[in-house]
Amino acid sequence: MPETSDNSSVQPRVVLVTGANRGIGRAIAERFVAAGDRVATIYRSGELPEGVFGVVGDMRDTASVDAAFTAVEAELGPVEVLVANAGVTRDQLLMRMTDEEFDEVLDVNLKGAFRCARRAAKGMIRLRRGRIVLISSVVGLYGGAGQVNYAASKSALVGVARSITRELGGRGITANVVAPGFIDTDMTRALPDATQASYKAAIPAGRFAQPDEVAAAVEFLASPAAAYISGAVLPVDGGLGMGH
Repeated sequence: MPETSDNSSVQPRVVLVTGANRGIGRAIAERFVAAGDRVATIYRSGELPEGVFGVVGDMRDTASVDAAFTAVEAELGPVEVLVANAGVTRDQLLMRMTDEEFDEVLDVNLKGAFRCARRAAKGMIRLRRGRIVLISSVVGLYGGAGQVNYAASKSALVGVARSITRELGGRGITANVVAPGFIDTDMTRALPDATQASYKAAIPAGRFAQPDEVAAAVEFLASPAAAYISGAVLPVDGGLGMGH
């Protein structure tokens, strides 16, 4: 028998995508469903894509995250691919940003990803295989006015992925970061035309990304073809953040 270590062509994998109810997370979940994987999500509210097993949970609460993983494992089996996507923004200028606005963003975006990775690692270590993909942002390394909290939470994910790589790289587990730029979502479409034009002018590609273009990068990092890629930061930003 050939080894089946992380070989998705042999059997569907269990994939957990946090925040799969909208935007990038939804596109990622849909892509894994289309590939034949068994897909679950931890989410707060909203409608889920067809074929996704949903568990309501709170990224800010360790017991909630652990209970959600337990429910997913009971329904589908051990999580082999984790995509930590759930995130919030509380934009505010530095001088006006409150401790609460800073803490909430880090608690969801950074500590939430940590809580999920810690819980997923238990099963991955037993399986001796796994993929962890953390969804960051071009803002994490490029910076953004009014986004000290968000940028801090997203840049910190690089350190998380690289430390996990050094800890668990010998166990068939990889940890990588995808850093999207501006994405064509309801939020960006609601911006004034002049604002959208100014953003696009700064992007060498001259356009916003489609959510599925981010999902494609995640799918690659989760695939057997990416077994020797770990601790990497893969920008999907049309060249906006080059060199950062």
